[in-house]
Formats: sequence, structure tokens, C-alpha cells
Amino acid sequence: MVRKILVSAVLAGAVLASSGCHHKVQNPLANIDSKQPDKGLFDRAMDSMKHAHYQEARTLLETLINTYPDSEYIARAKLALGDAWYAEGGKAAWQQAESEYKDFQTFFPNLPEASEAQLKIASMHYRQMEKPDRDFAEAQRAADEYKVMIQQYPDSPLLPQAKQKLREVQEVLAERQYRIAHFYNLRDNLAASQARLQSLTESYPLYSGIDEALYELGGLYEREAAGLKRQKLPDAQKEKLVAQFEKKAIDAYSKIVARYPATDRVPDAKHRLEALKAPIPVPTPEALAESKAEEASRERLKLVSKVTGNFKKRPNVLAASKVGDPNLQEETVTNAAAIVNDLTNQLTNMQASQAIGMKAVATGTGTPAANEAAPGTQAGASKDNTSTEGTAPKPAPAQVNEIQKSDTGTQAAGTDSKATPADPKQESSSKKKEKKGLRKLIPF
Repeated sequence: MVRKILVSAVLAGAVLASSGCHHKVQNPLANIDSKQPDKGLFDRAMDSMKHAHYQEARTLLETLINTYPDSEYIARAKLALGDAWYAEGGKAAWQQAESEYKDFQTFFPNLPEASEAQLKIASMHYRQMEKPDRDFAEAQRAADEYKVMIQQYPDSPLLPQAKQKLREVQEVLAERQYRIAHFYNLRDNLAASQARLQSLTESYPLYSGIDEALYELGGLYEREAAGLKRQKLPDAQKEKLVAQFEKKAIDAYSKIVARYPATDRVPDAKHRLEALKAPIPVPTPEALAESKAEEASRERLKLVSKVTGNFKKRPNVLAASKVGDPNLQEETVTNAAAIVNDLTNQLTNMQASQAIGMKAVATGTGTPAANEAAPGTQAGASKDNTSTEGTAPKPAPAQVNEIQKSDTGTQAAGTDSKATPADPKQESSSKKKEKKGLRKLIPF
């Protein structure tokens, strides 16, 4: 019995000795404890990123992802892979970072870090945004990505940051539209200027120069109305068109007073409303408080900032509002050609109606009175348009749409030989000449 106990003790000691000698096995790839190799790879990658060794960090992270696909660090490794490209910077690196972030959102859409990835995608385009007078592609991409962030992750703690960045991006896009509209206005291209200002005022309500844009838009409508008053059109139809443009001008001025009562253009807008004999709206207390909050949140550009800003590539967004909800809808695009075509069609219809009326008066083929016989019937004709008994029908009128040729000249069939020959210039019906004449009626 004692012998058996001694043998058991010796065997147990041998097992303990053996396990103690082989407790740690070094991983030649990661140089870490083999019991948690995925954690070791992740820690080493994070350390490399702290020291700006981004290529080394990406290699370690890719090794973790490919070797341990079921690791609990997979989600963090995929996000860190995008962070490594993001921190490296540069257009090419940011393109890779966006691809990695999109991949992370595809695999882990419900993690809180998904909103962080979306915000970084938008931020990369924001950092590449240029001034309003230059390429706006990055600004438009930034606006689109911030809208995705706000709409898809409404409960994210990063939402206020995304909204403020979107306000700043929309300030740049709105400034671009205003500069283009002002350029066209100075060169009397009223339709193009009107299209840009309409898009601006509908799409960017928080723009710092929204009052100036609305005031300029109202002035365009007044100029168009004044141009129509000088045209030779029927009075009733002319008044209808003029009233349409004056109504649009009144709406633009009224919006300044009612929606933006704390802006600088309010006194001028009221003056124009008085000149148009339109009522001056009274802003609500809510609208007044909202407008004051927007104006108070803006930072005014100092003279030094204006001068030094000319030498910088990045736009200055200090004037952007810091309150209010930015517009999340697509930008409204108004087509200048559609504006011209619409007015052209109205003028064409007016001319056609006028020509028909003048022809009816000249030929006596207007609508007969109630007690008159219809043209082409006898006075004693019955109600069913049949001639009375004993009266012969009138002969068919002579054909006047052809010209008969003779040796002495050309005379219209059925006309007096003493009539003055028609002027070839007046007979011309060239579409090109008619379009040119009609274009003269358009006030822009």
C-alpha cells in the first residue's frame, strides 16, 4: 500500500514538472502569448498607429482579420483598418478609408461605431471642400454623406456634430449659387439669374445671405414685369402676365419680412411692398425669435480674415448658422430654359388669339348673334340648316389659296384687278423670322 502511494506521488510530480516546462509557447509571427494571439495582434496594431506606423498597423490588422475570422476583435479591427488609412491622409488614402468604412457598415450596421464610420466618410469630403468659386464636387459629396448620417443614425451622439457640418457645407453651396446668379444678373441674363436664385432660396433657408438673395429675386421679377408693360400685346393679356410677375415679387419681399425679420434687408423689402401697393406682413413671435437666433449665431468676418482668406484653399464658413435644422432634401434645380420656354408659349398663345380675333373681324366670320343667320346660309333658312323652298344655294367661293399666272402678271383669283400686289416680305412665313420677332417680346 505504501509502495502504491509513493508511485502515485512520483507520477503526479512528473506531470506537474512537464506542464510547468511548457506553459508558454511563443508565436513567431506576433511574438505574444499563444493563448490570446488575436488580442496581441490588435494591441500591437494600436501601438503602431500611435507612433504613426500606419503600414505596419494595417499589416497586423489584416493578419488578425484573415487568421482569426471568428475573433471578438474583428469588428474593432475592421474599423481600425479604416482609421489607419484615414489618419495617413491624402486623397488616395482617403479613398481606401472610405472603402473600409463602407465595408464595416455592411458587416456591422447595428454597432454604435457604424455612425462614427459614416461621420468620418463625410468628414473626408468636408476636408477636401474648396471655395464657392471653385469645384464644388467635394462639397456636394460631403452634403450627401452628412444627410445619410443624420437620416440613418438619428439616435447617434454624433448627430449634433453632423448637423453643424452640414450647415457649413450648405453655406458654401448657397454662396456658390448666389455668386453665379449675381454674375448673370449683372449681364442682364435675367432667366439664368432667376433660376439660380429660386434654387438657392428653396434649398438653403439657413444661408447667411438669404435676405439679399430674396431681395434680388424680387427685383428680377419687377424688371420682367416692367419689360412686359412695354410690349405691344392686348391689354387684358398683358395685365395678366404683369400681375403674375408682380405677385412673385411680392411673395419674395414678403418672405423677407415674415421669415427673416432680423436681417438687414427688411426695411428695403417693406419699401418695395409699399411701392407695389401690397400689404406688409407682420412676423410671428416664433419667426422673430428664430431669425434673431440664427443671426446671433453667425460669426462676422474681420478685415484680416477677408484678406488672408484670399490666399487659402479652404472656404471660410464662419458665417454659417449654428442653430436650426439644415435642409435634408435634394437641392431644387430650376431650369432657365424652361422659364424662357414657358413665357414664350404664353406669348405665342396670346399672338395666336389676337390674330384669330383680327381675322374674324376683318372677314366677318365671327360668332353670329342669336337673332342672326349663320354665315353661308339664307336669311329664311330653317333651323336644320336646309334652304327654304324655291331658293338656290349660293355658289362655292372662289379658291384663294393658289395664285393664277398670266402673261401680264399674277393676280389672286376672285380679286379686283386694281388691287395692290402683295408684298413678298409680308407673305413670308419663315419660322426663323417668326421666332426672332417673338423673342423680342420676352423681357429677358
